[in-house]
Amino acid sequence: MSNIPETGRTPRVTIRLVVLQILVLSLLFTLGGRLWFLQIRNGSEYTAQANSNNVQEVVAPAVRGSILDDKGVALADNETRLVVSASRTDLLKQKDDGKTVLTRLAGVLHMKPEEVLGKVRLCDSQTPKPCWNGSPYQPIPITDEATTQQALQIMERREDFPGITAEPTAVRRYTAPFGSNTSQVLGYLSPVTDDELTAAEKKGRSLLRSDQIGRSGLERTYDSELRGKAGVTRYEVDNLGRVIGKAGETAAEPGSHLVTSIDARVQRVAEKELDEAMKVARKTFDKVTGSLYKADSGAVVVMDVHTGQVIAMASAPTYDPNVWVGGISGKDYAKLTGKKSNFPLLNRAIQGQSAPGSTFKAISTSAAVKAGYDINGRYPCPSSMTIGGRVFNNFEGESAGSITLAHALEISCDTVFYGLSYDQWLKDGGTKPKKHPKDWFYKTAKEYGLGSLTGIDLPSEVTGRIPDRQWKRDYYEANKNYWCKVAKSDKQDYASQIARENCVDGYVMRAGDSVNYAIGQGDTLVTPIQMANIYSAISNGGTLYQPTIGKAIISADGKKVTRIKPKVNGKAPATKNTLKYINEALEGVVTHGTAAWRFGGWPQDKIPLHAKTGTAEVAGKQTTSWFTTYSKDYAIVMTISQGGTGSGGSGPAVRKIYEAMYGVQKDGAIDNKKALLPHPLSKLPKIDADGTIKITKAAWADAPQGPAVPQDTVLAAAALPPDRTGYLLPGRRYRS
Repeated sequence: MSNIPETGRTPRVTIRLVVLQILVLSLLFTLGGRLWFLQIRNGSEYTAQANSNNVQEVVAPAVRGSILDDKGVALADNETRLVVSASRTDLLKQKDDGKTVLTRLAGVLHMKPEEVLGKVRLCDSQTPKPCWNGSPYQPIPITDEATTQQALQIMERREDFPGITAEPTAVRRYTAPFGSNTSQVLGYLSPVTDDELTAAEKKGRSLLRSDQIGRSGLERTYDSELRGKAGVTRYEVDNLGRVIGKAGETAAEPGSHLVTSIDARVQRVAEKELDEAMKVARKTFDKVTGSLYKADSGAVVVMDVHTGQVIAMASAPTYDPNVWVGGISGKDYAKLTGKKSNFPLLNRAIQGQSAPGSTFKAISTSAAVKAGYDINGRYPCPSSMTIGGRVFNNFEGESAGSITLAHALEISCDTVFYGLSYDQWLKDGGTKPKKHPKDWFYKTAKEYGLGSLTGIDLPSEVTGRIPDRQWKRDYYEANKNYWCKVAKSDKQDYASQIARENCVDGYVMRAGDSVNYAIGQGDTLVTPIQMANIYSAISNGGTLYQPTIGKAIISADGKKVTRIKPKVNGKAPATKNTLKYINEALEGVVTHGTAAWRFGGWPQDKIPLHAKTGTAEVAGKQTTSWFTTYSKDYAIVMTISQGGTGSGGSGPAVRKIYEAMYGVQKDGAIDNKKALLPHPLSKLPKIDADGTIKITKAAWADAPQGPAVPQDTVLAAAALPPDRTGYLLPGRRYRS
């Protein structure tokens, strides 16, 4: 028995009980406060959130707007296809989760059962493709290539195919009017990704998981305008996911149409002539390499010199953009991206970079005049020059004595420009440059826009390169470790010798760098779109435009028209007198210069042409053919990699494009009725409130026969020419 008095522990027990009571009361008070906050203070908010958890959305995609040529002919639109879809909700109500129905469906569609079953699986990090990354309440497309017979078989036997529907749906189509492809310009679509959904949400943009978005070309640049706004139907569902009612509906808003400056008929001619020129080059013997020219790639640009709008743009090799519709197969993707493909997805008109060769001499002429050399002076044109212990030859070793700058452009004399550039290099201090060297030849090229983006409304344009002093230093810093490593080796080949020189002073602008640069060789890189822009400026009096392809955005009902106005990037770095001088010299190239042999019989008095040929030498490859030209309305630039000389490889093709545009016949006569586009077109096609696209009647001339027009296509007023309906498009109204 304890000796501690009972009264000795009573106070401590009491204190403990009090503390426990206070703790319990505090917890009850905190819990009560939290319940009040959740149920009273923010009750309505949480009730709304709870209700929303029982609402699921089904998306009805908006009809994507068409991409039209300058006359209203569709380059990309939508066609009605029979799409077979499965309702995952209905399938899950069946005993085997719909496996029997899907297997039966596979037999009707001539598909493998595992392929169909895979399409209705929900995507997650563990699920292999194919799978569905949209809402589980959305009808899941199984195929968009169902035949009418298959669709009827499914719909007539509904008891065998519960949860399966077959209905017409709008699917993107690249129409290739008149046989034009326009693939790299148009681009293609593919499903939105999770990262894009997250990014769109942060930017406050409307983007749904079921959306298809533009991946390249105009489809990407104008995606938000073309895509429209999807419709959303909201369904109430119970805790088991069963639909118990409709909570609301928002109608879809169709996308706007994009009217472009592309003329489908001129585009077809440009593509055809580029292809033909490359085929001819591959049959032509190259005396330098002792083999046929490879002509492995090329590009052509036709530009309106008054606005910078692109009338045609072709790139080779090319591809059919329809392979992306409905999802591209692994086999087709490999064809487009594999090493042996030569990368047809590249738009070489804006992404192909190469030395410009003698087409650069118009820029060097501007630079020489800015540097103070007499525009009317005479300069030596020997067959070769020795500079810095190295011999620099004219391309074909010719000598022309003392000549003007104009004559140097006409006959493309290299040594005249060697001499001018070398003299300026000396004035700037040579290998020990002044603190602020003038660098006229480099600065003038940059003022023409070279080394920078033109800003054309296509994604992934590249800048090219002007190898000035800053570039030399940056290039040296990036490569000096490699050069110095090679320099320590015992190798005595040419590449090793160059590495030893560069290791010591690779940042120095040498005489050889400057003279090579003046004739468009060395490290200089340009794109066809840049050269088209420059020669357009020479034609129009000196305005450098920002090239564009989009001309206007027109709403689906035609009521809202937003023109895409031409923008000026700057002015050519040359006076009116200099531009006039260059202009006359470039006309001389056509009449009695390096391009004259390709333009015999041309109606020069009625349609004056101006040109500059270019044959760019590339280490380890055959020469690149360049041909830059312009008339009073258009500039046409063509280049063919490993395609020979400028006039030889590209000249005939460029002439044929001009002939088609102006209606020039073989005898030199002009037939205006056959001219595709004798003048740039400023008028826009009209779209009526009912969606009818009014196409200029002339656009149907020479259209080939095509598939029969579906009965639901409406032809307004007078019928189009008989047997010329190949480009009437299902599901849309047209009027000539």
